[in-house]
Amino acid sequence: MQELKKKGKQMNILFTIDRGYVKRLAKCIQSIIRFPSEDGYDIYIMHSDLESGDETYLRRETENTDVRIHFVGINIEETDFPESDRYPLQIYYRIFASFFLPQNLEKIIYLDADTIVINPLNELWKMEFNGNYFLACTHIRKVLNKINRIRLGIKEERPYINSGVMLMNLTELRKRQSYSEMKEYVKKYRKVLTLPDQDIITALYGDKIGLLDTMVYNLSDRMLAIYNGDMGHKKRDIDWVREHTVVIHYYGKQKPWNKNYRGVLDVFYKEL
Repeated sequence: MQELKKKGKQMNILFTIDRGYVKRLAKCIQSIIRFPSEDGYDIYIMHSDLESGDETYLRRETENTDVRIHFVGINIEETDFPESDRYPLQIYYRIFASFFLPQNLEKIIYLDADTIVINPLNELWKMEFNGNYFLACTHIRKVLNKINRIRLGIKEERPYINSGVMLMNLTELRKRQSYSEMKEYVKKYRKVLTLPDQDIITALYGDKIGLLDTMVYNLSDRMLAIYNGDMGHKKRDIDWVREHTVVIHYYGKQKPWNKNYRGVLDVFYKEL
């Protein structure tokens, strides 16, 4: 691992991927570093199957930039967390990232590899946690929040978050998180987990999540359509997105690199 600047103001970014997302990750990183950070970027990539060629490729794609890439290999031979082709083991790494990242890191921005950044991340990076463990967006309306609370065994009201974009308070997570607590929760509720990592974060830490503006920090074609479909909202077009949105998230099956893509936000991916 490359040596970190001890007193720098670098921005810390986290990804957790498998080999299938290496090229998409490169695009995401390129979208981020278009915007200068005061002391550069330290990018952490947590994985369990990347090969030396993958690491070489990602380093080559960020040559001659103020980026330091740190590969964090995770070796978990046995796990009780449910896995599938859509939800591989790597999705859980973001939940307990504080256990594996350097102890001198106080916070980090987590991004899914199917996001792109179209405006600087500086304002997100400088946000105060106010005691929260995560700052994240919700894509769920209040009615579905109630259904999710019942499904996940949550007693009090709390937002159901989308885990694709999060500012993580590593200092507090190191103090409060328990790996055994996570395992016990998964063991009890694994049959009802549908979006497993989001279910776990919401259930265990939902009372310590501060909400971000979805239209700014986790915008998808679906969320844009829902917003513009509300008669009480002034419609927001591509020009508004270009000026105000920071992170676009191509989650689910709506990927602009797929032939069946239907949406309007692919213009920003094509511009890369």
